[in-house]
Amino acid sequence: MEIPVLDDVVIILGLAVVVILSFQRFRLPTILGFLITGVIAGPHGLSLVDNIHNIEILAEIGVIMLLFIIGMEFSLRKLALIKRTIFIGGTTQVLGSILLATAVMLLLNYSLGQSIFIGFLISLSSTAIVLKLLQDNGEFNSPHGKIVLAILIFQDIVVVPMMLLTPLLTGKADNIGFQLLLMFLKGLLVIVVVLISARYLVPRLLYLVAQTKSKELFILSIVAICFMVAWLTSSLGLSLALGAFMAGLIISESEYSHQATSNILPFREIFTSFFFVSIGMLLDMSFLLTHLPLVLLFTLGTFLINTLVATVAARLLQYPLRTAILAGIALFQVGEFAFILSKTGLSYGLLTPVTYQYFLSVSLLTMALTPFAIQHSRRMASFISLKLLGKSEPIPFENYSHTPSEELPELEDHIVIIGFGINGRNVAKAARFAKIPYTIIEMNAVTVKKERHRGEPILFGDAVHTMILSHVNVHKARVVVIAISDPDATKRIIAAVRQVSAKVHIIVRTRFVEEMNENFRIGADEVIPEEFETSIEIFTRVLSKYLMPRDEIEHFTQLIRSDNYDMLRSLPGSGNAITNLSHDLPDIEVASLRVYTSDSSIVEKALADANLRGRFNITLVAIKRERQTILDINAHTVIKKGDVIYVVGKPDDVYRFGNYLKEE
Repeated sequence: MEIPVLDDVVIILGLAVVVILSFQRFRLPTILGFLITGVIAGPHGLSLVDNIHNIEILAEIGVIMLLFIIGMEFSLRKLALIKRTIFIGGTTQVLGSILLATAVMLLLNYSLGQSIFIGFLISLSSTAIVLKLLQDNGEFNSPHGKIVLAILIFQDIVVVPMMLLTPLLTGKADNIGFQLLLMFLKGLLVIVVVLISARYLVPRLLYLVAQTKSKELFILSIVAICFMVAWLTSSLGLSLALGAFMAGLIISESEYSHQATSNILPFREIFTSFFFVSIGMLLDMSFLLTHLPLVLLFTLGTFLINTLVATVAARLLQYPLRTAILAGIALFQVGEFAFILSKTGLSYGLLTPVTYQYFLSVSLLTMALTPFAIQHSRRMASFISLKLLGKSEPIPFENYSHTPSEELPELEDHIVIIGFGINGRNVAKAARFAKIPYTIIEMNAVTVKKERHRGEPILFGDAVHTMILSHVNVHKARVVVIAISDPDATKRIIAAVRQVSAKVHIIVRTRFVEEMNENFRIGADEVIPEEFETSIEIFTRVLSKYLMPRDEIEHFTQLIRSDNYDMLRSLPGSGNAITNLSHDLPDIEVASLRVYTSDSSIVEKALADANLRGRFNITLVAIKRERQTILDINAHTVIKKGDVIYVVGKPDDVYRFGNYLKEE
């Protein structure tokens, strides 16, 4: 059986691999590679693709997936926080760009209707390109990232009334007031559906789905919700992309949003690539080269108009100048919804074929320049603000995010516990008892719901996904404890953790001794088979990693053993026995070592002559000799055979010195 679209998909994907591989060698943006792929494969290039309509359908799915994930990462609460930015910033940006573009086009002898319509096109930026670049750069939750998102949301909404107003610009409108009222009522209906679904319907549905522990059913449910809401908004005359964003907001209110994002992410990457390729297919290179000077002039004008207006909009919202300029530069390009609107303008005669080609050339050129502009935007913003203000504003641009109370806190130097069975619970109890911060990843929906009500910092998700691991700040954790019973999943999780962090200390619980070597090979630091006293071994090693005194660790484990492990079932939420843990020396080992060697260069020799620090890079801090503890360590102190000495140093140096002391 022949699949018509398959030939085109194979050609595009194969060509994209070659083009992007070449671009990566020169460190050029991936998005630009997809656009060039479209230019080469399109009807104005080598005409390798026959049916562009099929590619446009795949591209539309890509935009839906992108906006869906953006919605899941954002949430209704965060949206409510920027409602002022959406309406004030969005209105200022759209109206300002329309007015300036209209004035320029009137000077070029276009009619008023044509000038206003071109202003409509210029005012719409690219949601797909800008949001993807902000995500890739980790700037989605930065101040300028929030401004950009707010204005893009407003643009996605305002494109509908623009389509309704287009006939009015030609004098062919019929009952425009009724159409606008109907659109407002439809939008109100969508908002009501979103709020009810987010609060009551979807969380309960996903809880039932998650209980089944079926990954296939979970993914199916997520995708179904996305496309059903997108279909609803489309059937009401609103955009598919806006519906997908709303669907993401619905799921963001549940505790399953992070797992959903991890599952959808691979689909988004594939389909959004088709979107950028489809945009590249529209460009007529012969027209661009023939009219290059005018195209470049119009491109520069578009950059200046949109950047200036968006910067002013951000300043009206009382953001610092540097932040406002960053937002303005991010929004300078002409976006995908302008292409949809331009077809309406063509049908009503507001765009001539030549003007349409100019529009396409300028749009594609601004899109292609966007990755470079955003890449250098901070330097440009700092330069401009320095020239205008005489000083550079010290605005941090790391991730600013509002964290609702029920979300996991931002932790550092903490324990990540993967799996909340018996062993995972015991590690959590020990960590809570020792006042060490921790967070938990668990795939059982019932457990997650129950433990969240009890106040546990627990997240629903599959730890094989690096996105889930990043959400619990694995790259900032000191220890990861993998306490699940699935050996294959354990190996995949170890590999995933190592992708995120090469430094974090991984402790693995496994059932059989023969599984140890493979786990070590993949990247585990310690592997504890079930034949050992698993729970005790895990949390004592965790505590030793936090430099807790070894006698206190031994006392702690003796208490557990002496009480027939009942202490693990009734361990209080906090305790006074273990409170003074050192969190400040993650790369230093404190060790107690017995002196077995008779080497005369160490034994019966003053420390000044033994030169332990120079030879072994360790420092002696105390000596235990029979029942006496010597704390007054000086240059004349002598080490004797049989002593227990306490040393401080890097783990490798301590290990090497310990081996030296064992030699007779």
